[in-house]
Amino acid sequence: MRGRDDRIASARFDAVVVGSGPNGLSAAVTLARDGYDVRVVEGAEEIGGGACSAELTIPGFVHDLCSAVHPLGVGSPFLRSLPLADHGLEWIHPHAPLAHPLDQGGAVLLERSVDATASGLGADAAAWRELVGPFVDRWDALARDLLGPPRFPRRPVTALRFALRALRSSRSLTRARFRGERARALFSGIAAHSMLPLDVVPSAAVGTILGIAGHAVGWPVPKGGAGTITGALAAYFRSLGGTIETGRWIRSLGDLPPARAILLDVTPRQLLSIAGPRLPALYRSRLARWRYGPGVFKVDWALEGPIPWRDPACARAGTVHLGGREAEIEAAEAAVARGEHPKRPFVLLAQPSLFDPTRAPAGKHVAWAYTHVPVGSELDVGDRIAAQIERFAPGFADLVLARRSAGPAELERRNPNCVGGSIGGGSQDLAQTIARPLPRPDPYRVPGTRLYLCSSSTPPGPGVHGLCGWYAARSAIRGSLRGV
Repeated sequence: MRGRDDRIASARFDAVVVGSGPNGLSAAVTLARDGYDVRVVEGAEEIGGGACSAELTIPGFVHDLCSAVHPLGVGSPFLRSLPLADHGLEWIHPHAPLAHPLDQGGAVLLERSVDATASGLGADAAAWRELVGPFVDRWDALARDLLGPPRFPRRPVTALRFALRALRSSRSLTRARFRGERARALFSGIAAHSMLPLDVVPSAAVGTILGIAGHAVGWPVPKGGAGTITGALAAYFRSLGGTIETGRWIRSLGDLPPARAILLDVTPRQLLSIAGPRLPALYRSRLARWRYGPGVFKVDWALEGPIPWRDPACARAGTVHLGGREAEIEAAEAAVARGEHPKRPFVLLAQPSLFDPTRAPAGKHVAWAYTHVPVGSELDVGDRIAAQIERFAPGFADLVLARRSAGPAELERRNPNCVGGSIGGGSQDLAQTIARPLPRPDPYRVPGTRLYLCSSSTPPGPGVHGLCGWYAARSAIRGSLRGV
């Protein structure tokens, strides 16, 4: 015990944060705002993790390496508390958050207005209003109760109303609430962001939260690319006296400078690699059972002009879901869960340059799309993604100036947290949503150590919202940093 006290007394920093993704930087900002001396250590030469931008295809065309559209970023109670606009972050809102084209009948749109969205859903207009309407004006309260570790809600009536509607599978919800294909397709595409089969709980909860967010806060893009979120967080952190070191991969805890608390923006696999011998045996064995997947296959394009959508309404949206009717989306996501590659994959596409001219030279455009694949997949499905775009935008291929693909192996090479191409820190099935990463009163603190996990493998899970980092930092302040 005396040796440990000596190490703490000689600590060089109050806290060291491993990883400079949005959660790592959010943890660092939280600690620095409270007056702690904090160092961020990043293995890559550039900071940002999944929130980075680069000229991947042709000089002058700015692509997002992972995250692109950020409803939980603009709607995050934590990020909204920071002066990020003073450090260069500007949100750009497309005319509509989302478009979902169908083979017949044109596209169905998620509009900022609940009524405008409902007006495109025919007989399901009232059902859509009843599903999301009661929560739009209560977004802040809902976000604080749902986007965090399991605990008794501050607004129990609102939380209970949400649970009664949404704590089920997407298929169950659409069958119970919607009669028409337009509403079913729209909701199924949003629920597919869960990366779960649509007959599995809690896929409907993900779809409902993101649908509410579309109305309450929008699905915006950051001007200049996702890297500006990272840049703003880093600039604010440095203004608080924090320091960032890049190009230093942490293989073990011995690679870190002395600190009273160590926060790791990593997934369970990296935690086991870095700190395995220091972890309690039971915690280590249970952590080893953490499930990843599915993976992602991503394609970026530099384009001669805007995507020529068959329905021009799709050009009003920053995000476009390509998967047709509900049955097709369900079949595609079920195939991925079985370890297969659907011939017609469900595709999520972003077209930020329609609204942010800084992304491409004048008159030119960028587009970004991905689909779900079995974790660790080695199959190139770029042509299948392109075929889905061509299906709803004939002539798309003629506009392509350059294309770059990244499968699971490439995504993991860029960011080791994307294990097997899994971009969400692990499966979001019900067990790994309720207990993330393990069922503990404080899911962020590693028992018996001064280590804290602050990645998307902790509550509330994936998304550029910074909340995993914020909660982990608060845990460190209550724990290892108490009295410092």
